[in-house]
Amino acid sequence: MLPKINKIGVLTSGGDSPGMNAAIRSVVRTCAFHSIECIGIYRGYQGMIEGDFKEMGPRSVNNIVNKGGTILKSARSKEFMTVEGRKKAYDNLKKAGVNALVVIGGDGSFTGAEVFNKEYGFPIMGIPGTIDNDIFGTSHTLGYDTALNTVVEVIDKIRDTAISHNRLFFVEVMGRDAGHIALNTGIGAGAEEILIPEEDLGLDRLLESLKRSKESGKSSSIVVVAEGDKIGKTVFELKDYVEENMPEYDVRVSVLGHMQRGGSPSCFDRVLASRLGVKAVESILEGKSNFMVGLLNDKVALTPLEQAIKGHTEIDKELLRVSDIMST
Repeated sequence: MLPKINKIGVLTSGGDSPGMNAAIRSVVRTCAFHSIECIGIYRGYQGMIEGDFKEMGPRSVNNIVNKGGTILKSARSKEFMTVEGRKKAYDNLKKAGVNALVVIGGDGSFTGAEVFNKEYGFPIMGIPGTIDNDIFGTSHTLGYDTALNTVVEVIDKIRDTAISHNRLFFVEVMGRDAGHIALNTGIGAGAEEILIPEEDLGLDRLLESLKRSKESGKSSSIVVVAEGDKIGKTVFELKDYVEENMPEYDVRVSVLGHMQRGGSPSCFDRVLASRLGVKAVESILEGKSNFMVGLLNDKVALTPLEQAIKGHTEIDKELLRVSDIMST
């Protein structure tokens, strides 16, 4: 039997992503709507260990729905990985009267939340916040849609230069373990080839694809590369390989890096964050715990945290087929 909930803590952990502030706003205002107090926990689990708390009301989250990053800050916490660190965090929560948590983050954040729940039976709800879209149990994580739009806009600008100088550009996007960003932005921006961790294209096939593009009359090409792609150790090695085997190409590399994680969230991410925040708080008040709220078939649904952490997201095979056709 879960204790009566009268004060909920909210924190952001791991990498930041557009939409986190909108989710914080949703949690705070849903608490206020149900006459529940809300405590903002700064710097994730490290702030929980240090008692870095602040009371939050509806007016404290004015004008943040459009802001990227997180007003609650984020930090990695090695101390929270220890029994002693989690005990400090628990003691601080009890001292502050907090009796439930909403954790906004990725699989690492959810792993910490699940361990904390098992040790102390502390009610927890997770909201998936990561641009990689690699969390099981949701079709979209917070920040993913914004990152897609950011990347497509940048590639469109790079293409202007590629066309002007008859160049081949390798554009590296985020996606250490998942190619969702690369696959979708590659199609959206009209890339000639897309390299992702889930599909080993191989160097020979890459060269064949570029040769076909050249023979078909294309004077410039864009290849979108997920940072976790296995063909080359780095995108710069790919560049060197192509230059050695296709000297007719003037090859350049553009690594987009952390710009993909910044910026004002898209309308989709703002609405998604609002929906997930409401569901997280109301699920806690209904006595549920140790779940992640996500989007499945455009409906907000609950997935056990353990499944969200251990489950594997699959790349869309139909999109791969579309990509092959579009690169003709």
